[in-house]
Amino acid sequence: MGNDPRAALAVTWETHPWSVSPDDVGPLSRRARARAAGPYRAAVPARIAELEVSLPPELSAEAEDALAEILRFDAETTRALPGLTGDLAPLDAVLLRTESASSSQIEHITAGARALALATLGERTRPNAALVAANVAAMRAAVGLAEDLDEPALLRAHAALMVGQDAAGPGTYRRAQVWIGGSAPTPHTAQFVPPHQSRVLAAMADLFTYLRRTDVPVLVQAAIAHAQFETIHPFADGNGRTGRVLVHAVLRRARATTGMSTPLSAGLLTDTAAYFDALTAYREGDPEPIVRRFAQAALAGVGNGRRLVADLEAAVQGWTERLGALRVRRDAAAWRALGVIVGQPAVTVEHVATALGVSRPAAQRAVEQLVTIGALQLLNAQRRNRVWLATEVLACLDEFAARAGRWD
Repeated sequence: MGNDPRAALAVTWETHPWSVSPDDVGPLSRRARARAAGPYRAAVPARIAELEVSLPPELSAEAEDALAEILRFDAETTRALPGLTGDLAPLDAVLLRTESASSSQIEHITAGARALALATLGERTRPNAALVAANVAAMRAAVGLAEDLDEPALLRAHAALMVGQDAAGPGTYRRAQVWIGGSAPTPHTAQFVPPHQSRVLAAMADLFTYLRRTDVPVLVQAAIAHAQFETIHPFADGNGRTGRVLVHAVLRRARATTGMSTPLSAGLLTDTAAYFDALTAYREGDPEPIVRRFAQAALAGVGNGRRLVADLEAAVQGWTERLGALRVRRDAAAWRALGVIVGQPAVTVEHVATALGVSRPAAQRAVEQLVTIGALQLLNAQRRNRVWLATEVLACLDEFAARAGRWD
């Protein structure tokens, strides 16, 4: 990186004309009107394809410790809740949902576990829950991104995230200037102005080249790639959530995880100010804060995730004991349905039948047995399209979300 590593990584700036008249952006004070006219400065990201970063030994050790915890947690979750089946392994589905919700919450898009479960089921609920459900779909799409780490896979993940939001250009790079922060509807007073749209393609190609390297420690690579992605800001909307999906793709491609479920975003929620400050420091040429923040987030998120897994295992243990007390046959659908309601804690009879590959009467009987043991509760009393909730699972998820903001 030469004699001045900060200079090699820091963004530079270039001036672009601003063609929108202050009269076209709404009422402005005289001072704001004067500042909203004329050229503006946009960032020019450093090239990182061949970037070499020298981190302090203690930070490198912290990143390695965090990666070791990610590996341990991933191994633990593959062994948890044995014998339960569903659309995904139950814990993978749960952790995918919690990570999507936490990532959305960083962008101030919040939804409770119940609303998100209903939205994932396809039930009408609040708009934010639908946005978080789309983030779950984006995380699932990122499995393909992990395999290839290429542009088409990234665009598919963004398309899944922004489905129905045509103004955001789902699955396409932006074609206009964007900016972050600032009180005026122009880039002149923004906190940060990402590169001009004409630079996005080349900057993303450089990023993908960096992502395909195998000589960079995994968590360091994930943190720097994320910060570079956020600096480029290649989409009109959804950059933060897509950028955190990218982190999971990097971890999965390196075989640090087998799913997309390590609760990194929950760890970032413990101190979002430090996260955004670290992104700013990266743009100024210092990669250490973003690497440190990701290492800390991994440790905090894994700790919170272990609490969630333990809570869910306790709930399932209670259900299995009560099913046994009812003398439900071991080959009955109710036993396998336990995995379904862990991974999707709002269900209909049709959902259970499809998930288990059984007849509707068999699914109805399974639901009735799970109601008897208290695993499910009826949400609505309408004759058609009845929905049942796994309230213990929802409580575990809401407690996980509450801890994310105050984890020690």
